[in-house]
This record gives sequence, C-alpha cells and structure tokens, in this order.
Amino acid sequence: MGLLDSFERGLERAVNGAFAKTFRSGIQPVEIASALRSELNKKAAVVTRDRILVPNTFTVQLAPADDEKMAAIGPALIGELTEIVRTHAASQHYSFAGPVSVTLQRDDRLSTGTLRVLSHTAQGTVSWRGVVDIDGTRHPLAKGRTVIGRGSDADITIADSGTSRKHVEILWDGERAVVRDLGSTNGTKLDGIAISQAPLPADSVIAIGRTEIAFHVVPRATPPLPETPAADAVTRMFDTGSDAR
Repeated sequence: MGLLDSFERGLERAVNGAFAKTFRSGIQPVEIASALRSELNKKAAVVTRDRILVPNTFTVQLAPADDEKMAAIGPALIGELTEIVRTHAASQHYSFAGPVSVTLQRDDRLSTGTLRVLSHTAQGTVSWRGVVDIDGTRHPLAKGRTVIGRGSDADITIADSGTSRKHVEILWDGERAVVRDLGSTNGTKLDGIAISQAPLPADSVIAIGRTEIAFHVVPRATPPLPETPAADAVTRMFDTGSDAR
C-alpha cells in the first residue's frame, strides 16, 4: 500500500457520517475524492443478488474560500472526480441508474475546511462508448471498425516497431466488442492469451508488440450513433461465435 493509499484510508475513517469535517488548512481534492467514495459506500443498496445500486448525481458543497480554490483548478478537477466515482463503483461492482454527474457548489454557511456531499439517484437514458487507453492517451472508438497499428493509414497509429502497419482491429456495436488480429507478424494477445479473434470484455488488455491497449466501456448521455455495416458485423460475430486460442 502506498503512502497516498494509507493517507486516504485514514482520512475516510475520520470523515463523519454527514461527510462534514473541518480541515484547518482548507479542503484539498483528495478529501473530496475520499468523501465521494464514502458516499457511494454509504448509499449502496442491494437491489438483486447481482445488482447493487448507488447514487449517480453528486453535489459537493464547499465553503466560499474552498470553492474559490477548487474553481481555480478548472474543469479538469470535475473530470478527475467523476472518473474516481466510476472507478470506485466498478471496483465494488456497484451499478448506476444513469450518467454520473459531479458538481461543486458554494455554501456560505460552511466554514473553510468543511465539505458536505449530497447525492441522489437520477434516472436517464444511458448509451455506452467504447474507448481504448494507449500510453496514457484515451481514444474513443467509432461505432463499427477501428484499425490499430503503426501505419499512417491505421485509425489509431502507434509508434511501435514491433507491430504491423495494420495489426489489429476492434469492432464495436455500441454495447459489445470483438478484437481481431489482421494477420500481423508478431501476433496479438488478449489478457495474456494469444488470439486470432475473440470477444473483447470491458477492462481487458490487448498486447501487440510492446504496446498494451486497455479497452473500457464508459457511459455517456448522448443518443447512440446510427448503425453501420461494420457494427452489424460485430453482432453477427457474437451470434455465430468467435475463435480464441
């Protein structure tokens, strides 16, 4: 366990049931992150054996001085906090009823160093987006076919001499994905197993050459994109089976 992990665990034990705690030096982003995770754990409700529902809309109330300090960080802070909520929910197998939303709100009644988290479940229409993370950069997948390789004509180009120009493709239909090796020289592995073609589960890792490609499925509130012939091909693959070896 790292120093930050130890600090966050101790902090979470210190935050009370209302998630209001006074820190004389003012609120730091790590305290907000810990309060959000604690709010998820507190509000988790078992709906069925396979589904634990948690809130998806969060309002973090801050004192004026703390709100001003957080606002200076900019939109990146909201993005990081939202990702922390999603990551913690995934690690605990929690489910959301709609898209995740985190907002910061000034509350003149709070003193500096005090925070409060309000949350509720807001239903909404959720569509899903497939993304791949490569060397710290996130690439959204188009609905249909995405080719990855070192060639300039690939949809996602990677600087790895151990990969072929068109090494692998991912077919994404808006809900499910298939990965297929395109006859590469050095082959393709999915979670450490060599494959020619296989269903691609969320949070799995494709290895080509010296490059690791992490595949994730993330929610978004926009309507789903129109079907394409390539997207139809993904459905046909799931219906007819795939080859994984």
